[in-house]
Amino acid sequence: MRHVMLLTTGGTIASTTSESGKLVAGELSGEELAKLCGLPEDIRVSVRSVLQKPSVHITLADWLLLKREVERAFEDETINGIVVTHGTDTLEETAYFLDLTNKDERPIIVTGSQRGPEQTGSDAFINLRHAIYAACEPDLKHTGCVVVFNERIFAARYVKKEHASNLQGFNAFGFGYLGIIDNDVIFTYQKPVRREFYEIGNTPLKQIGIAKVYLGMSADMLEGMIAVCDGMVVEGVGRGQVPPNLVATLERAVANKKPIIVTTASEEGKVYPTYDYKGSAHQLEQMGVILGSDYDSKKARIKAMVMLAANKELAAGFM
Repeated sequence: MRHVMLLTTGGTIASTTSESGKLVAGELSGEELAKLCGLPEDIRVSVRSVLQKPSVHITLADWLLLKREVERAFEDETINGIVVTHGTDTLEETAYFLDLTNKDERPIIVTGSQRGPEQTGSDAFINLRHAIYAACEPDLKHTGCVVVFNERIFAARYVKKEHASNLQGFNAFGFGYLGIIDNDVIFTYQKPVRREFYEIGNTPLKQIGIAKVYLGMSADMLEGMIAVCDGMVVEGVGRGQVPPNLVATLERAVANKKPIIVTTASEEGKVYPTYDYKGSAHQLEQMGVILGSDYDSKKARIKAMVMLAANKELAAGFM
């Protein structure tokens, strides 16, 4: 018999409906959620409630707690894989954090729902069912952490929430999905060519901020953000450009040993030193700013936090 560990953290998938008709996220425990789902009889599901929160309430300390629960679950050799239920608002972030900090070959599946279990047309039960099947799938070994949503399987590295409310809530722009689930059968079409793992133990994660630049952005605003962070991801435009008035602020930050990573706001393509003018990625790189390849700003932030906790050189992680 296959064996799956279900770790629940709350979110819409574990929500109830209040008297006003609004959703109250994270109200159902893991045990309650499992009872409401038509779980397959040939799979044993163990349930552990880790958190009961809306996903926007999850903290960096909660990530470390969840990581420890994953490690604890994988100590059981009978476990085929782990399913983590999660609110959709920050699901992609938690999935990537788990992807970077888990070295076990067995899959971690993160899923959630856009509609609560009590709402008409809820996707809660089918997403959970599919995630449980995916956690048992031999083809998903060595794939790391993946997101299962609306019959599709996505790599944590590239998945993004693409719609605020539609059942097709997640996508991986430019890369597509790894596979599909059709009538409870997993079809895997592609897998990541390499995995990354960083040993961070229980090291607290540093505060890395995100600044999205735009035409006319104030340098004082950026400087204020950098002042309260241990480092900054600057989401530039195009190939990684920023307005010229921000250059001096970024140069001072680098001189003060605060890591600065520049990414692009574009959905596809990577940061590259194509141009030679003030504020270009080329100039920023010459100053010591790290070029963030094709990472979006949230994923770059997570990778920077994990790498710093593991005492790794950041520049090497964004080649």
